[in-house]
Amino acid sequence: MTVDTTRSKLTLSGQPMSAPLQDVRKLSRRMVGHFVENVVPCGTLPGDAIYGDVTTITRTCLELAVSMLDGKDIPEKTRRLESAAAGWAREGVPIDTIHHAVHEGFRLGLDLVVSQATVTDYSALVDGAKLVVEMLDKMTVCISMAYVRELRSVVNEHHTAVHTLTSALLGGHSTSTMARECGIEIAPAYIVLAVAIPAHPDESVPALDGKVVARRKLRRVQAELATRCTDAALSLLSVDGGTVLLPAEALGAEELDELIPYLSRAAQVPISAAIVETPTADIPAAADQAHELLDMVQRLECVPGLYRFDDMALEYQLTRPGPGREYLGSLLEPLDDHPELLETLQRHISNNLNRQRTARLMHIHTNTIDYRLKRVAQLTGFDPTQPSGLWYLRSALVARSYRAR
Repeated sequence: MTVDTTRSKLTLSGQPMSAPLQDVRKLSRRMVGHFVENVVPCGTLPGDAIYGDVTTITRTCLELAVSMLDGKDIPEKTRRLESAAAGWAREGVPIDTIHHAVHEGFRLGLDLVVSQATVTDYSALVDGAKLVVEMLDKMTVCISMAYVRELRSVVNEHHTAVHTLTSALLGGHSTSTMARECGIEIAPAYIVLAVAIPAHPDESVPALDGKVVARRKLRRVQAELATRCTDAALSLLSVDGGTVLLPAEALGAEELDELIPYLSRAAQVPISAAIVETPTADIPAAADQAHELLDMVQRLECVPGLYRFDDMALEYQLTRPGPGREYLGSLLEPLDDHPELLETLQRHISNNLNRQRTARLMHIHTNTIDYRLKRVAQLTGFDPTQPSGLWYLRSALVARSYRAR
């Protein structure tokens, strides 16, 4: 912040324009009293903040104004203003409260300055008005930059602490000290949410920076998660998904069902997730199970959405290693030379046997779907249009997806 030190002192009626502001201690106390009575946000601050920091910074602003009116250099005072703004950011004083007070202080100070003006002071008043705009610009920029810089530092510190706490919970480590540092109370039980976020279409557009598109997608998801979960969520998320821990009592069943559609709208891509509820001590095992469920949902190309263990218990059991999985996986070998039949079967099952939806997604006629399903029955011996045949074929798809791995 530089100042033109060659600027001459402004005067009104032969007196320094800064004369009514020279008693900065008395005037700052008067202004602070006015702030408390008339500037609504200020009245909500605790007394020690009002009569400590606010009074001090009001005095600093007055000294800064006097210096500029007198054409003096001001770097020391701007540094004090930056330091105060950083302190307010760390203490959580709203920035709108600060700016309200600054502008109200300028109004009061300007009233004092112009009260001694006469009709012969027009030119000086114009110069003074220009300088007032410069003062406001300098102070608001100084305060805003220091406030935002410190706020980012505080947010980064909190984010790092929360990240460390979440990692500790997922790793089964002690978290009491970290929880106190974060100001977060550890819940007795959590909902572990394994999340898969597909790529946004714009990530593959050559004219766009795919990494920027992906990061913006992630920020939208994180913002929506904070809104829906009132900052109760502990998350480790990347641009393609991750893990979220929600206190078991944070959301009701309906709110939990609505969460993934909200996150999908924010991401602008269809998100899939699997959840497992668990006591806090068992979070590591629950996280492994949730991600196994999510992996199964993705392998089976299930419709994006929220899946609970109860929804996929049979499929989960079929993925366990053993002769049963090997046998079921072999049932689809006759389709190895007919990939279009295997894809049709898989799409048909993942679409809950909706022929019209499957045909639309595959860009073929529903009659073609019927023909291909009949061919599947002929080649495998299991009819996908019959409950018993469908059960075996669905089980075979589950087993085959893990057998291949």
